Amino acid sequence: MGAEREASVESGRRSRGLLGSLVEIGIIAVTAILLAVVIKTFLAQAFYIPSESMQPGLEVNDRVLVEKPSYWTGTPERGDVVVFADPGDWLATNQVPPAPTGFRAVLAKVGLYPTGDHLVKRVIGVAGDTVECCDSGRIVVNGTPLDESSFIAPTDTCDGPMAQDNGSYVKGGCRGWKAVVPEGRLFVMGDNRANSADSSFHLCSPKRQKSDDPACGNAFVPVSDVVGRVTVVFWPTDRFGLERRPETFESLD
Repeated sequence: MGAEREASVESGRRSRGLLGSLVEIGIIAVTAILLAVVIKTFLAQAFYIPSESMQPGLEVNDRVLVEKPSYWTGTPERGDVVVFADPGDWLATNQVPPAPTGFRAVLAKVGLYPTGDHLVKRVIGVAGDTVECCDSGRIVVNGTPLDESSFIAPTDTCDGPMAQDNGSYVKGGCRGWKAVVPEGRLFVMGDNRANSADSSFHLCSPKRQKSDDPACGNAFVPVSDVVGRVTVVFWPTDRFGLERRPETFESLD
């Protein structure tokens, strides 16, 4: 009888021990998920590069980490590579990747699985800036030509050839254009200027800009749509590297 009682007590201890372990595992899992959500919301988030528009610095399917604290009290600066939500039909249907499913979808929700439903470009102009193409083939910001040779893809004629037939003019072999960045907006461009549907691509003609056509705002990215600044390529490992603001932007007022 005593042996049976001891066996029953031991079984109860094991049950309570197992239950306690399960509760502990559950608490750890919930804490980890909450911590991941906090990190995604306030600190950092993973994305992958869906197109060739940021070559050579960022290649298709590179995984990058975007940090957010830089813009807690400030705004994106010229030269920053930023990830932002589509400001209005910039992403073609075939550029939007299928949504992750299963466990990957859960990881994406907490920022641990890279997503590709945003865009990544370099900030060229901020509110109040005048951005123009071109001076001897170079993009001009507030009258200062940018030396972008160290980070953009090589071009045959100029550093801003993607502007469409939207009233632009030919100047030195380039399509000329000019824009003043509105308050609360950014003028962004891809580093692969021959293959980037960016602000210059969506820019209205000078005449339409002066008419205050609402559609012309589509060329500029709202600061509120910016998720954060690209700081590091973390995958593939052989391309691991930090993303820094080019020195040429330091010369701008």
